[in-house]
Amino acid sequence: MIATAGQKHSRPIRDQCGSCPDRFARDKRQVAMVDSDTTEEESSTDEEERWKDVARAAEIPAEYYNIQKLVKYIKAGNQTATIVSLCCLQDYDLRIQINQFAIQDIGGLDVLVNILECNDTKCCLGALTVLSDITLNIDIRKTIVDLDGIPLIVDILNSSMKDLKTMAAETLANVSKVRLARKYVRQCGGISKLVDLLDIKMSILQTPRNQLTVEEIEFLDMARAGSRALWTLADSKHNMELMRKSGIVPLMANLLKSVHIDVVIPIMGTVKKCSSEPKFQLAITTEGMIADIVTHLNSECIDLKVECSTALYKCAFDATTRDLVREAGGLAPLVSILKDKSVRDNKPLIRGATGAIWMCAMSDENVEQLDDMNVIHHLVSLLADECDEVLTNVTGALSECVRFQQNRVAVRNANGLPAMVALLNSSHAPLLENLATAIKECAEDPESMRILEQLDAVRLVWSLLKNTSPRVQANAAYAICPCVRNATDSAELVRSLVGAMELVVGLLKSKEIMVLSAVCAAIATIALDQTNLAILTDLRVIYKIADLVNTTDDMLRMNLAAAVAACACFGNNTEELGRLRTVTPIVTYMTSENPMVHRTTAMALEKLSMDPQNCITMHQSGVVPFLLECIGSTNKELQLAAAGCLRNIRELALRAEEYMLKIDDD
Repeated sequence: MIATAGQKHSRPIRDQCGSCPDRFARDKRQVAMVDSDTTEEESSTDEEERWKDVARAAEIPAEYYNIQKLVKYIKAGNQTATIVSLCCLQDYDLRIQINQFAIQDIGGLDVLVNILECNDTKCCLGALTVLSDITLNIDIRKTIVDLDGIPLIVDILNSSMKDLKTMAAETLANVSKVRLARKYVRQCGGISKLVDLLDIKMSILQTPRNQLTVEEIEFLDMARAGSRALWTLADSKHNMELMRKSGIVPLMANLLKSVHIDVVIPIMGTVKKCSSEPKFQLAITTEGMIADIVTHLNSECIDLKVECSTALYKCAFDATTRDLVREAGGLAPLVSILKDKSVRDNKPLIRGATGAIWMCAMSDENVEQLDDMNVIHHLVSLLADECDEVLTNVTGALSECVRFQQNRVAVRNANGLPAMVALLNSSHAPLLENLATAIKECAEDPESMRILEQLDAVRLVWSLLKNTSPRVQANAAYAICPCVRNATDSAELVRSLVGAMELVVGLLKSKEIMVLSAVCAAIATIALDQTNLAILTDLRVIYKIADLVNTTDDMLRMNLAAAVAACACFGNNTEELGRLRTVTPIVTYMTSENPMVHRTTAMALEKLSMDPQNCITMHQSGVVPFLLECIGSTNKELQLAAAGCLRNIRELALRAEEYMLKIDDD
C-alpha cells in the first residue's frame, strides 16, 4: 500500500543522498562560510536566518543514516512496517536541521505527503506528527507546498478523529508561514474548518488541565492547534475577512476567557493581527474582549503581554475603546511595563505598551489617570531608547500628554526637552511627526520655550520643512507657530534663519491639503511682524495665497483666511488681493458650519474691506446677512471682526449716498 502511495507522485527521488561525497563536502563548505567573514547577502527574514545559520557538525552523525533507513522502510514496507517506521522516526529529534535534511535528501517528503492520501488513520497520524516537526524548516515548508500537500492536509480537517485534526492544524500552523500556503488554505476551504475547531465548551476553557478528562484534553488541544493555525493565516487580509465571515469573533471572545495560557497566546496573537482591520476593531469592542485583554495584560507570561499590549495599541484609536481600557483598569499594567527595567530589551513588549499608552492618552480622562502614575517620568526615560518604533510611540504619548500645562512643566523638570531636541536629527518620518507635535505643545509654555531657544530647536524644527514626508512638513509648520509667537525676539529669530521664509512660501506649491493648511497658519504667525511681512510680500506670498482660495477644506479655509488677514494690511496688498479675485471665494467660507472658519474669515474680510472696491464686491456677494449673524456670536474676536467689516461697508455706502446727494444738489 505504501509503495503504491510513494509512486503516485512522479517526482524522481534525488540521485544523491546525505552520505554522498558531494553532499558531505557541501556541508563543510557551509560551516566554513559561517565561520568566515563572508559578505554574502543574508536572508531577508529572521526565520530564514535562524535556519540557514545553524552550524553543521564536521561529520554527519549516525542519526542521519538511521533516519534514512527508516524512510526506506516506509517506502518499501507494508502497512505495519510503515506504522512502526513512523513511530521510530518520532524517537529522533526532528527539530534538528540535520535530521530534517536526512528525510528531505532521500525523498521522504514525497512519501510523507503521499501517505496523507491513504485511508489508514494510524499512518496519516504518524505522517502528520513527523510533518508537524520537520515543517519548522522553511525549505521543507516550501517543498510541502510544491508537492500539493496543502489540499491533503486541509481535507484531513474533515476527519472525525480529534487527534488527526489536531496534528493537521499543527502542521498547517507551520506550513502557512509560506505566503502561497496561506492562499491555498483559503482556496481549499480550510479557514472555516479551522474556525470550527475553536468551538469548545466554556467549562473546558475554565477548568485546569489536570482536572480535565482525556476527551476534554483532546478538545482543548484541538482548539489550541486551530488557534495556532489561524494565528499564522491571519497574516493575509483576505484570510482575516474570511475568518470574520466564518464567525471567529465570538469564538475568540470565548477563548480569551480561558485559563489555559497555551490556548490564550495564539488566540491573542490572532486578535492582535485582526485588530488592524476596522471591522474587527468594532467587533472586538462590541464582543467585550477589551476587559479580557486587560486581564491577560496582568499575566506573568511575557509573550502574552506582548500580544495584549499590541492589540490594545491597534484598537485604542477609538474613543469608546479607550474608555473601556480605562474602566477595565488597563492603564496601570501598561505603565508598570514601562517601570520594569528588566523588560527594556524586549522591544516588541515596550513597543506595544508605549503604543497603547499613546493611543489611550488621546482621551483627557486617561491623561488624568496617567498623570497620577507619573507616566511622564517613565516616558522621558525611554527617550534614550535606540528603537525608532519605540521612540515614535513615546514621543506620540508625550505629544498627547503635553496638551496640558502641568505635563509641559513635568517634561521640562524631567529634562525631557534636550532629549526631544536631539531626536530632531533622526531620519525616521513617523518619529519626526510626533516630535514636531510634542515641541509645538511644549513651546506654548514660556519657560520651556526659553530652553528650546537655547537648544536651537527652532532651527531644527524649521529644517523639517525640507523633509519629503507631507505629514512631517505639516506638523513642523504647525510647530513653528508657537515657537515664533513665544520666542524672545520672534522677528529677529525668523530673519536669522537663512532661507527660512523662502522655504515656507515655497511650500504653498504643495499638493497636500494638510501641508498647505499648516503653512498658511505659519505665514499668519510670521506676518505679525511688519518687517517679516514686507519680506513675505517681496516673495509674492499673496499671489500664491490667491491661487488657493477656491478650496472646500475647512482647515485650509480657516488658516488661509488667517494668512490673508495677516498679509492684507501691508502696502497695497488689500487692493491686490481684490484684483486677484479673492474676495468672493472668501465670502463663501461663511457658509461653513465650523465657527473657527467664521472667525478667521471675518478677520480677513475686515482687512479686505479697507479697500472700497472690495466692499462693493462683498456686498454684491451677499456677505451682510452672514456678518449680522456673526455679531450675535459668543466669540468676541468674531464679533469685533464682523462689526468692523460691516462698519467699513456702511461707511462706503454713506459716502456714496452723500456723493449722490451732492450731485443732485448741484
